[in-house]
Amino acid sequence: MCTSDFAASLDFYTRVPGFRVVYARREDRFASLDLDGAELMLGQTTDPARTFIAGELEHPFGRGLHLQIEVEDVETRYGRILQEESRVLLPLEDRWYRQGDREAGNRRFVVLDPGGYVLRPFESLGTRRVAASRD
Repeated sequence: MCTSDFAASLDFYTRVPGFRVVYARREDRFASLDLDGAELMLGQTTDPARTFIAGELEHPFGRGLHLQIEVEDVETRYGRILQEESRVLLPLEDRWYRQGDREAGNRRFVVLDPGGYVLRPFESLGTRRVAASRD
């Protein structure tokens, strides 16, 4: 994921949602991050020959991209987001989605990172049977 401010984005991802740095090359403005098995590559391109983008980069970079990441203890992560006064797009909520004769539940929130990417951390609430309809 491209960023216009590597230091600010790395600080956000490690301090707020709690990603762990797997490895980093700060001189290249690059880091590989992990959060409960979800992996991200974060970088601010310094070498024009190694710019892997499909078009002109304009802030916010993440227009239309939503990253859903399953996490442990989504409520604690949401608390960090509120403490940092990050831009919350959707407060913490429980949602159930029908999948045939079952529903899958998520406890989730939606936040915008410094580069304009939309993050949707969630914790599974499991599944349940859908009540029979009376159509």
